[in-house]
Amino acid sequence: MKLIKQAAIAAVACSILSLSGCSSVEDEQAKILANQGAGALYEDAKRSMDNGNFALAAEILSQIDSRFPFGPLSHQVQLDLIYSYYKSGKSEQTLATVDRFVRLNPNHADVDYALYMRGLTNMELDNNVFQELLGVDRADRDPSKAKEAFEDFRRLLEKYPDSKYAVDARKRMLFIKNRLASYEVAVARYYMRRGAYVASSNRGRYVIENFPDTDQVQAALEIMVESYDQLNLPELRDNAAKTLRLNYPESAFLN
Repeated sequence: MKLIKQAAIAAVACSILSLSGCSSVEDEQAKILANQGAGALYEDAKRSMDNGNFALAAEILSQIDSRFPFGPLSHQVQLDLIYSYYKSGKSEQTLATVDRFVRLNPNHADVDYALYMRGLTNMELDNNVFQELLGVDRADRDPSKAKEAFEDFRRLLEKYPDSKYAVDARKRMLFIKNRLASYEVAVARYYMRRGAYVASSNRGRYVIENFPDTDQVQAALEIMVESYDQLNLPELRDNAAKTLRLNYPESAFLN
């Protein structure tokens, strides 16, 4: 029994020494980083980025940004920090860094890149990873981040129409418009299930007026036809049905 206790004590002692060793190594690495200049730190950050270790890159870049805020590398450090935060999934830090960069450097040549990254980040926040993994389409989820992303890309195109990110930004805006139109249709259907036909018809009309170039127009027209019929508004119903028949003659709803 005594031998067992001694062995246990020895094991605990070894564990403590091991942990102390790890702690010492980490402390030593922290001291090395603290004593490096901006150039050397930046090379470390670039190596980390090249190796796909964006979390470490972000940590190093953040140190440079704090210690050398007005150095010759400051602008590039902030741009790389935006990307490293984005790639490591730190959305809030990405947005904060973008906003700071744009605020402090409104005339910088890479403001278009910062706005583009802001849009990408808000799109990521709008996505639900668990829904994607499960293959569940939740069009009725809160669209606030999608709207922010749309505004980010709109600002980019308005200020920098010739930006190299403009083509992709336009494609993403169309995707977001479909997302927002899907949300309106989902809400309209919810109102229909509850018998709130005034609200559902208004949502359908909103899609027609604001998202006429999306794939949700047919669904919006069908909702309007049904809602106006339930509200006993034959003229509005027939107008909506006529538009539906003209543009989507294959609609099963017409039968």
